[in-house]
Amino acid sequence: MVSRVIPVDLFDLVIFGGTGDLARRKILPGLFRRFCAGQMPDQARVIGAARSEMDSDGYREMVREAIGEFGGGHTFEPAQLEAFLGQLEYVAIDALGEQGWKELQALMAGTERVEAYYFSVAPSLFGEIAERLQKWGMADDQARIVVEKPFGRDLETARALNKTLATYFNEDQIYRIDHYLGKETVQNLMAVRFGNMLFEPLWNSQYVDHIQITVAETVGVGGRGEYYDKSGAMRDMVQNHLMQLLCLIAMEPPARFSPDAVRDEKLKVIRALEPVLPYHVVRGQYQAEPCNEAKNPGFRTAVGNPRSRTESFIALRTEISNWRWAGTPFYLRTGKRMQARSSEITVVFKDTPHSIFAEDAGRHRNVLSIRLQPNEGITLGVTIKEPGPGGMRLIDVPLDMSYAEAINPDDVEHVDAYERLIMDVIRGNQTLFMRGDEVEAAWAWTDPIIKGWEARNDVPKPYDHGSTGPTDSTELLRREGREWRQVTQ
Repeated sequence: MVSRVIPVDLFDLVIFGGTGDLARRKILPGLFRRFCAGQMPDQARVIGAARSEMDSDGYREMVREAIGEFGGGHTFEPAQLEAFLGQLEYVAIDALGEQGWKELQALMAGTERVEAYYFSVAPSLFGEIAERLQKWGMADDQARIVVEKPFGRDLETARALNKTLATYFNEDQIYRIDHYLGKETVQNLMAVRFGNMLFEPLWNSQYVDHIQITVAETVGVGGRGEYYDKSGAMRDMVQNHLMQLLCLIAMEPPARFSPDAVRDEKLKVIRALEPVLPYHVVRGQYQAEPCNEAKNPGFRTAVGNPRSRTESFIALRTEISNWRWAGTPFYLRTGKRMQARSSEITVVFKDTPHSIFAEDAGRHRNVLSIRLQPNEGITLGVTIKEPGPGGMRLIDVPLDMSYAEAINPDDVEHVDAYERLIMDVIRGNQTLFMRGDEVEAAWAWTDPIIKGWEARNDVPKPYDHGSTGPTDSTELLRREGREWRQVTQ
């Protein structure tokens, strides 16, 4: 089976920060894979723009090395790489000054094609770059800009950022990229929910006991220590990634699969979120690995702040005040240096209203598990009779749909999240991108939680390297007669 390739229009993509880590690791290798898939027109151009002094030939060599290092084992013909590199240009540019803007304007002038500008730079430069694009006549109606998170660090800064971008671009020209929404399994949430009559009648508080969303990482803060000490897990993960997963799992069916219809329903979920009570939040900070502190230091050492009160782990309980979900708890948790790398959404259904079996049959519930990474797939736990003689003994067994097993890998084109989202920018499809009012609503819910623990001088609970987080997070569910689903690789 040959994957169906949807063509895109002829385009120019300018990558501000074109020599940076994100461009080298994700954006440029992803574009090359799209080129090899026949999805990048022959006359399309990718223009790197950064402060580094080099010419286009030097940039092509840098990209050649990046593809070799971060290409992910993608097989290709040497001629394909040379052809792709031939479509690259480079402009040495100063985002805060005038250097390079005349040269970039000359490159972009007189072309009848999609013009996309990827802001792979610090958020503090978004406004400066947007202003200069307008000044040099490149912020026309055909232009599209892509901005990376963080979209502010609170409601006030998010509003200011949205206002700044809106000065130069219309909302339908702004693509706020959250790579989580580009993952195959995340998008499959909508297919599972709205493409199967089996689930939708049960997708409400009458049948669902609770929902868990877990994003666990085994890595620490790495080279992001300075940034992470100022943001923490709440700002870095919950306000965006986990919030988006919550919206997709909880939203009402949109009238159609179109950008505004989908985003309207997501916004309703955020606005219906109940405030989080202080005793429904657990923050944690990972400790050094015993006997191996030099290799795996604790959080405070990693961020270079011995008095840091920033969380590397957070777990919280919230509810959605609408007819579908009233009274159903949603538990969210994310953390670094945890036992296993896992992103999973677990829908735990209620007990049957009456059990006809003896007490020793035990308590059994249907559990729908949607694994986002690793080993993407969906598992539905069902109760059956344990095989063999000796009476009616019940056991739970999984109906497992692992993508790797259910679908022949040779039949599927595996596309990285950035690849998919960049192509959506070129197509003008904003379905998987966050809208400005959606970002602000998320911060409006998040801000009081952060201000609450700051007012209480809250200190994160320590947890061991390679654990499942602070013990208090276990109690968050246990006091309500529930437990976290085990984090497994």
